[in-house]
Amino acid sequence: MKIRDILKAIGQNISLSKEELEREVKISTDTRTIKSGDFYLPLKGASFDGEKFIEQALEKGAVGAFCTDDRKYNALTIKVPDTLTTYLQLANYRRNQINPTVVAITGSSGKTTTKELVASVLEEHFKTFKTPLNHNNEIGFCQTIFEMPVDTEVLVLEMGMRGLGEIELLSKYAEPDITIISNVGTAHIGRLGSRENIAKAKCEIVKYQRGKYFIAHNDELIKKTVDFDGEKIFYSISDVKILEKDAHYSKFEYQDNVYELNVGGDYNIENALSAINTGLKLGMDVSEIQNGLKKYHPIEKRWEGVNAGGYEIINDSYNANPESMRAFVDTIFEHYNDYVLILGDMGELGENEVKYHKELGQYIATHKNFKQETKVISVGTLSKNITDEIPNAEHFDSIEKVVPFIKSDINNKTTIFLKASRSMKFEKIIDLLKTGN
Repeated sequence: MKIRDILKAIGQNISLSKEELEREVKISTDTRTIKSGDFYLPLKGASFDGEKFIEQALEKGAVGAFCTDDRKYNALTIKVPDTLTTYLQLANYRRNQINPTVVAITGSSGKTTTKELVASVLEEHFKTFKTPLNHNNEIGFCQTIFEMPVDTEVLVLEMGMRGLGEIELLSKYAEPDITIISNVGTAHIGRLGSRENIAKAKCEIVKYQRGKYFIAHNDELIKKTVDFDGEKIFYSISDVKILEKDAHYSKFEYQDNVYELNVGGDYNIENALSAINTGLKLGMDVSEIQNGLKKYHPIEKRWEGVNAGGYEIINDSYNANPESMRAFVDTIFEHYNDYVLILGDMGELGENEVKYHKELGQYIATHKNFKQETKVISVGTLSKNITDEIPNAEHFDSIEKVVPFIKSDINNKTTIFLKASRSMKFEKIIDLLKTGN
C-alpha cells in the first residue's frame, strides 16, 4: 500500500512530502520476518505486546510503524487508538481496492471443507483466492486480504468464532456478497451456552452483507434467527438422490443434475450443495460446477483416505462435536459393512461435556444400523463415556495403547475410521501404524 492509502484507510491526515505519500510499503506484523522497506504494525495479545519491538523493526529496515502511545522514534510513526482495528481498516481498504466478489463461510463444523469445495468450484470460472488453511480469525482475515493477488475475481473467506460479536466484526470489514452457514451445532457451546446463542453468533455473518444471496443448511433455528432481506437458499441431504457411494467416492443427483466427489460422507455431499448453489448464483455452467467438484480433494485430516501399515484408514480427526460425530456415524453405518470406529474426545463442550459424550454413546448403541459385531473403540478421557454406553466396546486412555491393540486384534482388511477433536492428535495413530512402532 502507498502511505497515502494507509492514511486514507484509517482516516488520518499527516503532513508529508509527495514523495513520502507515494512510497509503497508492505504491512508487516512480525519482526522475525520483517524486511527493509516494510511498515510495521504491532499487534497485542494476552501474552505479547508487539509495540515493544518497534525499535527492533526499525533497526531491521522498517520505514515506519504504527503505535498507540506518544513515544518518539527515528522514523515515520502513525499513532492509532488500536492496532488490530487499524489492521482491519487497512484490510477493508484493500478489499475494496481489488473489489472481488466475497463469499463468506461459517458454521459449527464443515466450514473449512465448505470453503475448499466452494473454491474448487469457483476456480473453474473465476480467478479465485481463499483463506489459507484455517486462518479464520481477525488476524487471519487481514493476512488473507494482503496475500490476495490484485487480479482476484472471487475471494472465499472462512470465518470462525469463539463468542458473540466476532463474526459481526469480520463481516464488517469483509463486506461479503454471498454468505454461507454450513450448520449450527454445539461446538463452543461451553462459551455460548446454547444452540440459540450459537445460531445468533453465526448469523452475524449477514450483518454487513452487500450482496443478495444467503445459503445455509436447512435448519429451522437458522431460518428463525437470520435477519436478511435478500434471497435465502436452504439445502440438506434430503434434497439429493445418492447414486453411488464408497469410502473415497460419492455420486449424487441434485436438481436434475448429477455430480461426483472424490470423497465419501453424506456431510461432504451436503457441503457440496452450498458450493453448487454458489456457482449457480454466480452464473456458472453446470458442467463447470461438476468439474470443480470432481477436482476437489480433502485437506489433511478431513475424510482423508490413507494406507498405514496395511490398514485402510479414513481420517476425519480435524475436529469433532456432537453433530459432526453423529453425521460421521450415520454415514458409516448406512454405507459401509466391514469397519472399526475409533473415536476420541470432543473438546470445548463446557460443563455438560460428559453428558454429550454419553449421549453420543447412546446414539450409537441405539442406531438402527448398529450391529452387535460393530467394533467401537474410544481413546482419551472423556471418550470413555461414549464406549461405556456401547456393548462390547473398547476404551484406551492413550494412542500408544490403542495401536498395539489394532495390530493384534483388527484384521488389516478392515477399514478404520478415525474421528476426534484436533487436540487428540489422532494422526499419531497413522504415524505409529506406518512406522511399525
